[in-house]
Amino acid sequence: MKATIGIEVHAELKTKSKMFCGCKNNPHESQPNQNICPVCLAHPGTLPSVNADAVKKVLMVGAALGGKLADFSEFDRKNYFYPDIPKAYQLSQLAYPLVTRGTLSGVAITRVHLEEDTARSQHSTNSSAVDFNRAGVPLMELVTEPVIHSAEEAGSFAKELQLLLRTLGVSDANMDKGEMRVEANISISATEELGTKVEVKNLNSFKILESAIKYEVSRQTEKLKSGEKVVQETRGWDESKARTFSQRVKESPDDYRYFPDPDIPKYQLSEIDELSSSAVSATLPALPTQLREKYQSLGLTALQSEALVADFRLKPFFESLLERVGTDEKLVKLAANYLTSDTRALLGEDNKALELSAVQSFVVLMTMLKDQEINSRIAKDILPEVLFANVRAREAVAERGLLQQNSTEDLLPIVNEVIAQNPDVVEEYKAGKEASLKYLLGQAMKATKGSANPQLLTELLVRELSK
Repeated sequence: MKATIGIEVHAELKTKSKMFCGCKNNPHESQPNQNICPVCLAHPGTLPSVNADAVKKVLMVGAALGGKLADFSEFDRKNYFYPDIPKAYQLSQLAYPLVTRGTLSGVAITRVHLEEDTARSQHSTNSSAVDFNRAGVPLMELVTEPVIHSAEEAGSFAKELQLLLRTLGVSDANMDKGEMRVEANISISATEELGTKVEVKNLNSFKILESAIKYEVSRQTEKLKSGEKVVQETRGWDESKARTFSQRVKESPDDYRYFPDPDIPKYQLSEIDELSSSAVSATLPALPTQLREKYQSLGLTALQSEALVADFRLKPFFESLLERVGTDEKLVKLAANYLTSDTRALLGEDNKALELSAVQSFVVLMTMLKDQEINSRIAKDILPEVLFANVRAREAVAERGLLQQNSTEDLLPIVNEVIAQNPDVVEEYKAGKEASLKYLLGQAMKATKGSANPQLLTELLVRELSK
């Protein structure tokens, strides 16, 4: 049995206003029904006005995917009734999407189009309410070809798409906030032809996406092996039971009775300067694949490169650093190591920011470490102040007397004093206990307040202990 999977992704776009009106685009507004107007509530006699910024953002995604950007486009009415659809239809695109074709992570893209989000229903035991703050928020929909064959491949694709959307700045794409929602279309077949398609909706994490696909592949396979038929339907995911469940029979496009919206003009995008293919392509930043190649060409590991590309607190900081240090590979690798390890640990999970104003002092700190003016212990101690307290690295090191001692003449008396003060440990070392050397080194470093060159100290200790 062969699994074939297609992915559909909805992403809320970061625009100032909604898709077809001037209301503030803030779907997370805490007070219900604050960002609403007669247009997004579909009052009689109102007319939609297309948000050009939302159109441009979808075209940017298309250009980044290497897709074909439309010249002619229009909006359609997708008719269905539900309490969170103010008009009893959704403004979307069917025949003329903004983007067709393209690829991401080796997965072929069918189309990317633009529509409006729905409102949000809130249900209690005895009643239901509707919050229209989200109604009309610009929503991008991306559809892949059915070319994915495993849950892991689907998860990898969704993660890369989230990273691309964030890199382009078109969406925050937080799945836990509903800013990016993934649906999987799954079919099982014993032949090369596709089996009956089942859609699993509203998968709000990468883990859930992969779990739902694995469960559905297993469920459909068992049905087919037992001689049963798989029903084309829409299913949901029950996290507590770790299984999918039937929601409704899957609609076809005919059920939605699509037709071009008569209130929105048709668009010849090449006639709008800022929406032409060349203008859109010129606005693209460096894409994740390009950045990975760039960073690895500088000697960074794949893990370091991925961390810098994916962490939007680190990436602008590192890019600013590269502008200052040029092709100094040793310094670049050292800085990348401290950013992806110590700095990430300091940032934690609380979205603490890295100010670009700290880049120059950070470069100085890394240069001092590279040139052995300070050791790694001093660098780690000074790092938080350099990053978050506007402390200048060189001045701080000098004021505290932390410049690394690299002189045998200065360190030898300290080494001999430590040996004299620890005769029992010395005897243990001479008896073959190698760990004793680490203790003596620690005592020597303590005596120098951490400013000694640890490699030189070790060499001197070994030399003196061998006498």
